[in-house]
Amino acid sequence: MEYLGYSASILIGVSLGLIGGGGSILTIPILVYLFRVNPEQATSYSLFIVGSTALFGSYSHYKMGNLKIKSALCFAIPSVISILIIREIIFPHIAATLFSIASYSVSKDLLIMVVFSVLMIAASISMIRKNNCGMRSIPTNYIQLSIIGFSVGIITGFLGAGGGFLIIPALLFFANLSMKQAIGTSLLIITINSSIGFAGDLYIGSPIDFPFLFGITAMALIGMFIGTQISRKIDGARLKPLFGWFVLIMGFYIITREVWFSN
Repeated sequence: MEYLGYSASILIGVSLGLIGGGGSILTIPILVYLFRVNPEQATSYSLFIVGSTALFGSYSHYKMGNLKIKSALCFAIPSVISILIIREIIFPHIAATLFSIASYSVSKDLLIMVVFSVLMIAASISMIRKNNCGMRSIPTNYIQLSIIGFSVGIITGFLGAGGGFLIIPALLFFANLSMKQAIGTSLLIITINSSIGFAGDLYIGSPIDFPFLFGITAMALIGMFIGTQISRKIDGARLKPLFGWFVLIMGFYIITREVWFSN
């Protein structure tokens, strides 16, 4: 299973390189089901893996001229605030077992995986549907961009998800960016959000297996290089629906497994 996990980790980078998101959607299931990492720890590991991989991708897009720094910071700063609130104040105080009904108990780990699977299903629908919002020419709405950034930070803090599938539509709608600019700027935002979130976990003393993390990250970086090279020749928007169907299937698999077979 570990060999399969390392091989699957390449897809994390491929996804980020091609469509500017989806890395965490793959990272959490890979860590939980292939490497047997508990879901709470997986959210922390995901921040490091996705953040490191996105950093490489954002640099590549910077060289291609696809980064919009002002939009990235406007989105990322409120995101960082909500991430720190969730991971350092709220998350540590959530009980391991939330409640029980007869012999069925709902744990924090179960809640993480169920919420994550619902998010996967919602994200997959947005990937599958055609989206032409980037073709409009409108002024950048920095206030709405900041509000959405704060909301995405809540998701990143709770689930360890970079939120690229939410960031990109926000950049297309409210920052008036092209698809390639939205992908590059999304990677920078994911880098900032994930790095701050992981740094917060280090600060509160979460146990981290760095050799393991470096191994997964190395494979994801290989995938990022592959995805970035492919994106130069193929528009990531064309591949997004295919990835969306894969995410949809994975989302239903996770919610079925966790709800019906976890107790």
